[in-house]
Amino acid sequence: MKVLVVNSGSSSLKYQLFDMENEKVIAKGNCEKIGINGSFIKYKANGVEKVFDGNLDNHTQALTKVFDILTNKEYGVVKSLDEIDAVGHRVLHGGEIFKESVLVTPEVLKDIETLIPLGPLHMPANVAGIKACFEIFGNKPQVAVFDTAFHANMPKEAFLYGLPYNAYTDWKIRRYGFHGTSHRFVSAECAKLLGKDIKDTKIVTCHIGNGSSISAVLGGVSVDTSMGLTPLAGIMMGTRCGDIDPSILEVIGEKTGWTLKEITNYLNKKSGVLGINGVSSDMRDNEAEMNNGNERAKLVYKMLAYQIKKFIGAYTAVMGGVDAIVFTGGVGENDPLLREMVTEGLEFLGVKLDVQVNKNIPRGTVEQINAKDSKVMIYRIPTDEELVIARDAMVLCNKR
Repeated sequence: MKVLVVNSGSSSLKYQLFDMENEKVIAKGNCEKIGINGSFIKYKANGVEKVFDGNLDNHTQALTKVFDILTNKEYGVVKSLDEIDAVGHRVLHGGEIFKESVLVTPEVLKDIETLIPLGPLHMPANVAGIKACFEIFGNKPQVAVFDTAFHANMPKEAFLYGLPYNAYTDWKIRRYGFHGTSHRFVSAECAKLLGKDIKDTKIVTCHIGNGSSISAVLGGVSVDTSMGLTPLAGIMMGTRCGDIDPSILEVIGEKTGWTLKEITNYLNKKSGVLGINGVSSDMRDNEAEMNNGNERAKLVYKMLAYQIKKFIGAYTAVMGGVDAIVFTGGVGENDPLLREMVTEGLEFLGVKLDVQVNKNIPRGTVEQINAKDSKVMIYRIPTDEELVIARDAMVLCNKR
């Protein structure tokens, strides 16, 4: 079975084509600047990398050109679209409607569209990608895999806010959590490394990237997570502020005269790492700035490590202990300094990093980085959200 995984953004679209017999990626790439001047498509297959320029007015046009590339006689990987058995879509928000992956029907698509207000930055693009595939593929099976689904079984005491109860019952305001496919993947891989049934594990998963979230995974179930109603909550991120006192919004409004929309943009796109160092949202740039003596870049590391450490401590308490800590995501996988700073001082929990191993691990590999006498295992596990989506698509299609 061949499954195409689609991750649609507002002006971009990432794609990977899997051969599920061996779970190998046979082609992948991304479409950039959809609906904007200077559109292009990146494509990689069989060791060949190509870039195609040309107008991409919308997601349907972008996917049509992707399919032309995939079926090209010279460098394509399939003879026709008939060889693609299913499409799996990353969808940001499942709300309280979708607590697991589903086959997309017209009724399901309508339900997904009702959730757009919960994710106004991402959901319209997710819907556009699904509709584009219906236009191109017709009735070929499509599966929606929701970022929020892995967190759907959190207990009420974890997901409710201290607001009047009708804010939840009438408006569905609650903690939903995100990066669910990533937390699900790395916690399952971690259980294998521990040699345990996942039902017998207590794992803290740290997905640290431009967007970041931490989760407490108890017995394979997410029982708490740092992001909330939206992906703005939790630790500070590339351009997002993370948790703040809600009254700060009023103070900012009084000082600036900004609208609520302008304030929200400030919190989402001007804050976090970028807001503190004043230079870049990229942690690689931040490290370079720190090494050049930028004190605010050094402060970024201290703040971020401190915040992650607080969540690890809190989630250890929630689960009554911890078997393993997992670092994943672009920063979590590739920033040894941050991992060292996060784990420093956690020896009282039985957490002890092997500093030299941590510094010297190669990119893209699964690695155990705890010291030999550490009671808690520490892993760097590259995430694979697209593979999770492809697996769910295959399972659901086979059940039809």
